[in-house]
Parts: sequence; C-alpha cells; structure tokens
Amino acid sequence: MGGCCCCFPAHKPPRENPMHPAREPLIRHGPDFTTHHHPPQIITYSESIILIRGCWQSESEAIRSAQDWPVPQVTLNLKPGEAFTVRNIAGLVPAYSQRIFSMGSAIEFAVTVLKVEYIVVIGHSCCGGIRELLSLKENKPRTFHFIDDWVNTALATKKKVERENSLMSFDEQCTVLEQEVVNLSLSNLKTYPFVMDQIARGKLKLIGAHYDFVNGRFETWQP
Repeated sequence: MGGCCCCFPAHKPPRENPMHPAREPLIRHGPDFTTHHHPPQIITYSESIILIRGCWQSESEAIRSAQDWPVPQVTLNLKPGEAFTVRNIAGLVPAYSQRIFSMGSAIEFAVTVLKVEYIVVIGHSCCGGIRELLSLKENKPRTFHFIDDWVNTALATKKKVERENSLMSFDEQCTVLEQEVVNLSLSNLKTYPFVMDQIARGKLKLIGAHYDFVNGRFETWQP
C-alpha cells in the first residue's frame, strides 16, 4: 500500500478531474519525464483520489498484467502524488468494523486527513483472489491461513453470482464476480460514517471500475 505524499516542484500544475474522459487519455503509451539539473524548491502535494485495487493475479497472467498495467496511476494518467493507493487480495472493502484496522485506517486517513475527492474501487481480469473465492466449497478443509476468511467477505455475492449464472463456465462466472465484488465494496464503503459524511457534503464521489487487461478495456461506473 502506498500512501505517502510525493514531492513536486514549486509550480505545480492546475488540479483537474482525473476521471474526466475528454480531458485526459485513459491509457498513455509512454512516460512523460521532466529532468531537473538542479534540486527544485520542494513542496508537498496532497492526493485527490484513493484507488482500491486487487493485487493477486492468476499465475498465467502475472507477466502480461505487469506489462500492461504496472500501476493504476499510469493507466489513469495520474501524476505522482495524485493517488493514495490501497492494494489487497481481490480489492475487497469489508463493511465498517473497528476490528478491521488496516483497511479502515487507510480509508479514514484518505477521507478525513487527505480529503480525497474520489474513491475508485478497481477490479481486474484473471483475478486470483476472485478465482480463489469462486473455488471455495463449503465443508472443505481450509486452503490458507488468512486468504479464505478474507475472500469470504464476499461469500454472499459469490453465491448470488453462482445462482444467477449457473449456465456460465467457471471463467465466465469469475468475470461477473470480479465486477460484482467491486459493487459490494462500493456498497460497503457507504457503511463508513466518515465516507457518508463527505458524500453528503458533496465532497466525495465513489466510482467502480474494472480493467480487462486481456482485451484492453477499462470500464467505470457510479453506484
């Protein structure tokens, strides 16, 4: 999880809506570097977005994913320091609970201290966490120490996908579940009082996204 403010030259660019489709390309094809021959004057640059994304690809897709989507900031054409990124298995956001310290504290810090304007929950194709969730069977021995319990956060969503898409193949069900887990995370974000407070004030928006790096598609939606 990366969350520290980055350093920028004194003349920082004007802030724009980083999700605006007409102003910035969704995927850029090459880095834009600026060379400084002398140390510039340094200021801190606060994040405007929190990106919540999965970080466990299926093994067969790991190399391709690393090439096609090295970091979400590159995909969304964000400058360093514009995004506070939280990565976990399957990009899950559990419902509000003071016992879930890591995820809760990251969201609280981004929303209440950094005052982010957007929370973007991003799922992706060939997600190993989603495949693990869909593979879990009741009354079977645990496979992992922690992962089973974590992905079971979306157990009800998994059962819904299986019930409504019973004629689909396993891989097709995984694709549906990848997007439905994003919707679950967006719904769970609304159980955090400080998130709802900022939404009610018109200072925070939630966005769902799914990156299909196999077919080169990036889809976004609002709950």
